[in-house]
Amino acid sequence: MTYYSILAVTPTNDDWVADYIGPANKLVAHYGGKYIARTSSHEQVEGADTPAALRILIAWPSRQAALDFMADPEYAPHLAARTAGSESFHWLVEGKDDLA
Repeated sequence: MTYYSILAVTPTNDDWVADYIGPANKLVAHYGGKYIARTSSHEQVEGADTPAALRILIAWPSRQAALDFMADPEYAPHLAARTAGSESFHWLVEGKDDLA
């Protein structure tokens, strides 16, 4: 079952970004993830304002793949840097339709 990571990220400083991109790209691919979108081009069309500088969407082959990526010791320092240098929110969404 496909799962999706949906992130809203607003950097509070850019010190971590250059060192983050390469290792994150490598590890996302290692766990079978695929970036669907990483963009500052987004608009909210409904609900209370929830601004973010970036919206990121990653498709994963499974829930476990996403969790393994997040728990990877090689990713840990990069996650810590992103967390310290941004306001980040991360949702993991199962790719199914419960209302069908």
